[in-house]
Amino acid sequence: MWRYDWQPAPGSAEARLYSDFLPARLGCRGRVLRRVGIFGGSFDPVHNAHVALANTAPAELALDQVRWVPVWQAWQKAREMAPAADREAMVRLAISGEPRFVVERCELRRRGTSYTLDTVRELRAAEPGIDWYLILGQDQYAGLHTWRDWRELVSLVTLVIAPRPGAAAVNPQVAHTPHRTVALPLMDESSTDIRELLAAGLSIEGLVPPAVASYIDRHHLYQPPTTPPEHGANPRS
Repeated sequence: MWRYDWQPAPGSAEARLYSDFLPARLGCRGRVLRRVGIFGGSFDPVHNAHVALANTAPAELALDQVRWVPVWQAWQKAREMAPAADREAMVRLAISGEPRFVVERCELRRRGTSYTLDTVRELRAAEPGIDWYLILGQDQYAGLHTWRDWRELVSLVTLVIAPRPGAAAVNPQVAHTPHRTVALPLMDESSTDIRELLAAGLSIEGLVPPAVASYIDRHHLYQPPTTPPEHGANPRS
């Protein structure tokens, strides 16, 4: 019979398990909570570093699932993004074959400007039996202090950061917020760089999953702008 007053011997393997794993997994009256990661972004386009981070988090944090959350319109980005349907399709291609990865469409359904706090509130209300982990890249972490009601946001989730050398400095208030970290191999991919390569007509081989590269090519995304012929010029010349 399980004893609720049992305590492991200090320094034992059981003590390490008890302190690191069980408190995070047990909710009210010892009810087991599922651990689910929230991994949001514009994914414009999704690339191999995104996939590497999402693959690393479940193993290091014992996550049961990772929800990929494509934004409708990122509040901090004024530029026009690829259509939401295309960005969602590319994410689905990138995560196919991994049963722990799920596309969460709540921000696409809401439309309008996407705020992570709204998403977390919605998910917590709909699924109260889950322990939510918010997964951020280093660049997102560096700008967290500018997010809407960021203090409330971090109070509702376990914050998870993927550090990257050379990233921007983190606001001191944010830096003192409790968080977990996940180790990633050094990867230089960024969606901005990939869009620039495509606009220049250059290859993105090895930067995005092959299925995503094929989708981009088939749907002519991020292509270099076409220059209309000069007035009066013969277009066939």
